[in-house]
Amino acid sequence: MMRVTIARRHFYFHANEVEQAMNGVTPEPAVTGMSVDIGGVRYPIMQVGAVITRQDRRDFNAGEVQRAMQALGFPIHTTSG
Repeated sequence: MMRVTIARRHFYFHANEVEQAMNGVTPEPAVTGMSVDIGGVRYPIMQVGAVITRQDRRDFNAGEVQRAMQALGFPIHTTSG
């Protein structure tokens, strides 16, 4: 279990919990900027943050979610466009 901080709140996740939360979630179209591979699917980083924390996207930033996903071992991608 890994403790991560997103939007000044502490969350405790296992990588498999993140995979379960994202299972069946359709990635938002036109991934630009940062994305993360979870279970072989590439999701926008902010979409993942919103799903796993159940917080409004305005409450956190992509860097916080990026650090959390990297700590849990998920590959991060950046797309310049």
